[in-house]
This record gives sequence, C-alpha cells and structure tokens, in this order.
Amino acid sequence: KAAWSGLNGLFTVYKPSGVASLRVRDSVETLLLKELNSLKQPDMPQQVRFLPTTVEGNAGKELTLTVTQLPVLAAHPLVRGWRRILISLCDLMASCFCISVLGVGHGNKLLTDLYDAHLTRTYTVRGLFGKATDDFSDTGKLIEKTTFDHVTRDKLERILAVIQGTNHKALLMYSKIDLKTQEAYELAVEGLIRPMEKTPPLITAIRCLQFAPPEFQLEIQCLHETQKYLRKVVHEIGLELKSTAVCTQVRRIRDGFFTLDSALLRTHWNLRNIRKSIQDSRIKVQVELQRNLGHQ
Repeated sequence: KAAWSGLNGLFTVYKPSGVASLRVRDSVETLLLKELNSLKQPDMPQQVRFLPTTVEGNAGKELTLTVTQLPVLAAHPLVRGWRRILISLCDLMASCFCISVLGVGHGNKLLTDLYDAHLTRTYTVRGLFGKATDDFSDTGKLIEKTTFDHVTRDKLERILAVIQGTNHKALLMYSKIDLKTQEAYELAVEGLIRPMEKTPPLITAIRCLQFAPPEFQLEIQCLHETQKYLRKVVHEIGLELKSTAVCTQVRRIRDGFFTLDSALLRTHWNLRNIRKSIQDSRIKVQVELQRNLGHQ
C-alpha cells in the first residue's frame, strides 16, 4: 500500500531522440507495474460466513450454522488479475531529445492543469547553413545548396531580434490584456503575460548560443510549438540571411517549471526513483500551478 500511495503526482523523464513519447510512457508503465507486482502482496482480507454443518443431537443428526472466517477470493491475484496504473504524458514529440512530463494517479489531473497554464518551454536548436530540404531537417530530401560566407553573427542576431519583437507583439495581442491597467503591470513584472487559450506557436525569447559557420545553435523559449515549427524557424532564418539553413537537432531543456536536473535517465526508471521524483516536485508543482492558474 505504501508503494502505491506514493505514486500520485508528476515526474519527468529524459526521452532520447527517435523514440516516440508513447513508447516511453509504455516503457515506464511496464517497468513500474512489473516492480509493483513483484512486491509482497498484502494478506487477503477475511470475511465471516455462516456455514451449514451437521452435529449429533438428541434426535440424531441436526443441521446448524457455524461461524467461519474465509478469505475474500475476489481479492486473490488469480481472480482480480495484475494491478494496473494509468500514466499520462504531456506531448507527442518523437524525434527530439527532450524532457517529458508524466503523470500518475492524481498527476493525470495535474497534467491537464499544466496544459491549461500555457507555460513556456525552452529548447536548444542546432542549425546548419548552406542547405535546404523538404522538411527543414538535415535528413530530408535536399532541395537547394547555397553559399553562407556573407553570414555573420551580428546579422544573425539582428534577425533574431526582429523575430522576437514580432512574436512579442503577437503575444500581447493574444493575451487580451489591457496594457494600461495595473493588472497588466503586475503580470509583466512576474513574467505572466501570455495567452490563456490555444494559439499559433509563439516565441517569447530567442538568442544565439554558438556561431561557427556553417553550424550555429539557438536557444528558443516558446509557447504552443511543434517540432516542425522549430525546424521551420531555422529555415526562415536562413532565408532572411539570403542563404538557406536546415535544423540538425532539437532538444527541450525546460518544460514549464521542470528542468533537465529533475529528469530521470533510462537507467533510473524504477519505483524508488519515480516516487522520490514525485515527492521532490510535489510542493513546487502545487505552488507554480496555483501561481500561474490564479491569473486566469
């Protein structure tokens, strides 16, 4: 019972590239169930039954009822089957390295609250100048090759500033907040200005981490994004710089208030570590969700 009671909340795992999020969820679920069902099972509950028996009496054999305790067979593992748990996940990105937030027990409802809070996520995105493909990735069908000798870091950062400014205007529009009010000022101070409904992908911050042509690396903070959208951003940056670019890697390093530091590696997907991760994040989840959902 103690093992089951600790499985209520949110935890994060590190998902390798090329592995579907649903497969990660199923793997975690299978490993947890295997470990839980291998634990010593509690004794079956007993029930009182009045069973008919015969006893010798003055008039010969007489039928009477005897109080007897019998196990509740409905609780027997061979009757009820193996215990099950439901684990939910927050997104379905397949071909990127990322942290994935999973919910178990009461955490399934918390995942819905996390989605409704519309929190930002942070990615590191690697790009390569000089090529264009049909799906904006380096593994897609090659469409065009271009030169990139004229591209400098200053030019790249100017383009990034334009992208951030354009998206910031869209963010204010979708947030539907009167910027002249005290509420807007307080939300801006706390960094809580964002749309409270589903919108097109929005970039809240973007900067260059590395620039070593033809390779470069960006850090992108965004809302409601998809992997294809992030790849397209790299493609459009290449076009704005009078060149071309493809995306070589997408890696999520933050999901809302969850970071890489709290993500469990594949070797740590077990009952003890998952329970500890849920326990460690419980207060933070409660505080952050109350803080972010309280402004809706």
